[in-house]
Amino acid sequence: MIAEEKLALLKDLQSRGYKFICGVDEVGRGPLAGPVVCAAAIMDLDNLIDGVDDSKKVPPRRREILADEISKRAIALNICRVEPQIIDEINILQATRLCMKNAVEGLKIKPDFVLVDGNMTLDIDIPQQSVVKGDGRVYSIGAASIAAKVYRDSLMREYDAIYPQYFFADNKGYGTAAHIKALRMVGACPIHRLSFLKNIL
Repeated sequence: MIAEEKLALLKDLQSRGYKFICGVDEVGRGPLAGPVVCAAAIMDLDNLIDGVDDSKKVPPRRREILADEISKRAIALNICRVEPQIIDEINILQATRLCMKNAVEGLKIKPDFVLVDGNMTLDIDIPQQSVVKGDGRVYSIGAASIAAKVYRDSLMREYDAIYPQYFFADNKGYGTAAHIKALRMVGACPIHRLSFLKNIL
């Protein structure tokens, strides 16, 4: 069952006449390598998926099952990424905002209201509201967080096959001891965020 409090804001917006309510979330603001990934999801509140929550609270295998269900049952779902070179150019905050904007604007159905995780404001022409810790508090944002997390984790496993010396399959680009040791031994690779490495290198 989905807890009523995760549906409360969505149902309130529905009662005010909004039909296509989108949740948007990001994954990968903190890592030293790889893109930031954002997902925007318009979920069907008449066809709920049990177990949707903040992606960090869901075990990896369960996340993959949920992500598959979300992609099947969402009214609209879009996943976007912004690469490390852009992150270095415009900074991670602006890259995250750009990624979220692209995720929302790329939906096959234009939402009439957007719920944004955190305290972000997006440069979009749609009514919006930011929700701090929204991925654990709002069903649609939780669904977006799971879709984004599963996509990014899969991508980092692919990068691990190309750059095995950094252990990306394990660390997903985050600054673990093994990752930092590898950076100091062999330097950065093309998917590293150079602006994040100044104190390490």
